[in-house]
Formats: sequence, C-alpha cells, structure tokens
Amino acid sequence: MTRFAVLTAGGDTPALNATIYGAVERANELKIDLVGIIRGFAGILDPRVPHVRLNPLYTTIPELDPHMGGTLLGASRTYIDSSQMAIMPEIKQRLDTLKVDGILCIGGDGTINGMQPLSEFFPCVLAPKTIDNDLGLNYLDEVNELTLEESHQGGRRRLENSRARPVIGLEEIVNYVTPGFATAVFVVVEGVERIRTTAESHRRIAIIEVMGRDSGFIPLGSSYGQPDLILIPEVPLDLDRLEQRISELYELQKHVVIVVGEGVVDQTGHQLGAATKSEDPAGNIIFSGAAEELKRLLCLRFGDDYFGSRRKHESADSAIFTRKVGHTQRGGFPIRFDRFHAVQLGGKAIDLLVEGRNNAMATLQWSQERGFFLDSLAANKLRDQWGKIHARHVHPSFYDLQRFQPSLLGKNYLRSVLTGAIGAEDVEQMRADMFSPGKLSTRYQSVNIDIQRRIEMLK
Repeated sequence: MTRFAVLTAGGDTPALNATIYGAVERANELKIDLVGIIRGFAGILDPRVPHVRLNPLYTTIPELDPHMGGTLLGASRTYIDSSQMAIMPEIKQRLDTLKVDGILCIGGDGTINGMQPLSEFFPCVLAPKTIDNDLGLNYLDEVNELTLEESHQGGRRRLENSRARPVIGLEEIVNYVTPGFATAVFVVVEGVERIRTTAESHRRIAIIEVMGRDSGFIPLGSSYGQPDLILIPEVPLDLDRLEQRISELYELQKHVVIVVGEGVVDQTGHQLGAATKSEDPAGNIIFSGAAEELKRLLCLRFGDDYFGSRRKHESADSAIFTRKVGHTQRGGFPIRFDRFHAVQLGGKAIDLLVEGRNNAMATLQWSQERGFFLDSLAANKLRDQWGKIHARHVHPSFYDLQRFQPSLLGKNYLRSVLTGAIGAEDVEQMRADMFSPGKLSTRYQSVNIDIQRRIEMLK
C-alpha cells in the first residue's frame, strides 16, 4: 500500500481546501492512502503527529469541501529550518511509523523554505498557494542575478538585482499565478469600489491599504476597482510626484482613491509602516501603518489651508481617510479560477510523488497558444546561491511609475488571469446563500468539530 501525507502551512487562503481536495481525488484514482497532518509543520514536530485519514476506502471524507475557504487541516507559522537538522531523524521515524512514503506540502515561499531540510530525509513536493502571488520567478535566470549589496540601513547587507532585465515575456514566468490570488483581488476590487463612493460623496482622499508585504501583485490587481493611484512595495515612493498627481486629480474630480500595498517603502528603502510587536491572526508581525503614515505625510504636504480654501472648515486630517481591507482578503470561498486550478495543482503534486520526485513543486504555466497548463519545477531552481527562496516581486515592466498604474504588460498579465475568473456558479452561490433564511435560526457549523472526531495520534 502506498501512503502519502499532506500538510498546509503558513497563512490561510481561500483555495487551500480545493488543493487538498484535488490531491485526495487523485489519490483515490491511484488507490493511494492519504493522511492529513494537523497544523502543518507543527504537526510533524509533535511526537504524537495528530493526523486525519482523508480517504478511507479511497473515498473523500465529506468534510472536505473545495468550495470552502481556509483549511480543514489547520495551519501554523511553525517552520523547519537548517538549524533543526538534529531532529530530522526523529521526524523521519515518526513518519515511518505512520507508514508514509512521501509528503505533500501546500504553501508559499515560507513553506517551501521549510520543506528544504525535510526533503533531505524524506520525499517532499509542494503545491503552491498564496494570495500574494509571490511564489515563483519572473524568468528562470532571475534568481542567479541576485547579489549582496551594502545597505545604508544600519550597515546591513541586502539582496539586490541590479542586473534585472528591463522587459520580460509573459510566457517566461515560472509558476504564472498561485491559487488564492484571484479571490483576494476579487475581495479588494469590491472594497475599492465601495470606498470610492464614500470618497466621491464627501469630496475626500481615500487611502486603501491592501496586503502585499514584499510583492505588489494584489495592489496591481486592484486596478480592476479603478483606483486613481496604486503604490506597490517594489517601487520606492516618490512623494513629490505623488503630491503633484493627487493635486491634479483632486482639482479635476474633487476626490482621489489611492491603493497602497502594506509593504511600500520610502526613497531610503524603509517601510512606511513601522513593525509593531503585535501579530495578526495568521501570526505575521503587523505593519501598523503604510496607509496611516502616507496620510500623515500627505497632511503635512497639503496642510489645512489647501482643503480649507476649497471646503470651509475642512482640515487635512478630516479630508484624508484610511481603510484596511485586512484579512477578508484571505477568507471566504474561492472563486472559480482559484478553485479549478487549486484542484489541478493538488492532483499534479500527487503525481510528482508517484513519479518519485523529491524537493519539487507543481506549477501553473501559461502560454498564448495553450492557455493555462500544469508543469513542475525542481525547488533548487528557486534557490539563490545562499540557499534561500525569496518572494517573487512584481517585475518593473508591469508598472507605470509615472501614472502609478499597471503598464500595458501588467494589464495583459492581469487580463490573462482574471478575465472570466468568476463563474456563474459563484454568483448563484452568493445569491442563494448570502441571505438564506436558515442562517437566522442556526449557528455556524465549524468543520473543526467534525475533524476533531477524526483525529488520530501516534502512541
């Protein structure tokens, strides 16, 4: 009997259950036993290895619904790194006791980094997921161009890519898009459109902060909500140019909508929002203020006189407001694009394990002739010369820094992913489910209750 394990690590995304579902359905076809490890890498670090049989008698358990957001296996920010090599024999012994022949990890760049030391002792593959769309490369040689440069930030050294190509072709992108991204953009676009009407009605400047610590794909995708200006982490903020553009737009339309990625930096490379000691629900350190800091800077630049001369008794503080879309970007049901391709990638990852692959990743590729298709990549192709896998950045050719908008190439990329991303079944589900009368008289039924009854432990 062949048996594989599957775990979900890092932050939750809308398409995680769909990826698990694709893996289980493919395992059923191949008569492979699949067990789910509870709480990601934390589960295999636990001597009891809490786990769930996902396909007893090669039938998918009913709790696994690809339309549901999040992960029924639970996730954690616990990772394994090279400093923990001494415990690897213990982990291998636990997996051998479970009679597991390989592990499917579902996650982003943090998960695939955590998979590296584990793959030296046990066959591992990865199915990608991340709303940030930052797992992969803009082109295959990109990772080999990184150099360590001296930084003026406290004497530290940082990675730079001064040799980056100025233009790329869309078909060169390695792992074209990750499940979870399209749904996150869907949520952000709706938020931008709703906040627009408030800014327009009250003649104000709205600053909307969206996710994207290192990569600006989500703010770039927000262009479907037609914000006036988009700021991404990859491009240092030009305050002079931004002030000029805001003034032009405000004089024309009496309001401005700005979308800012949470990791946006100033000209010195410092992030606008200083990190605090608090954590978000996914365990990330919270950046308390790209939007708030941008508001403060704009208030200083424009001053009360600017708004007071146009609207009596209006201060800069009241004329500029901020909103965070927040963790709604991570949650809820996945739209059709994410659901469909997540299922495919889960199945592809099972095939990689069956083929005897190790330290490999299932990828979703795109070409003009074929559209989207499945492929795979050795994880070492993503590692730099120091052994690290980095978050993919928005390529400079995707962004028009003069207009603070996607470039033509950036628009073509977004079109290829998001045109038709919402299915008729998504609209029907919202229509039928949102205001279902039964919700008024029943409590939310958590999948955790049913999964808890299925959990088994090693003795």
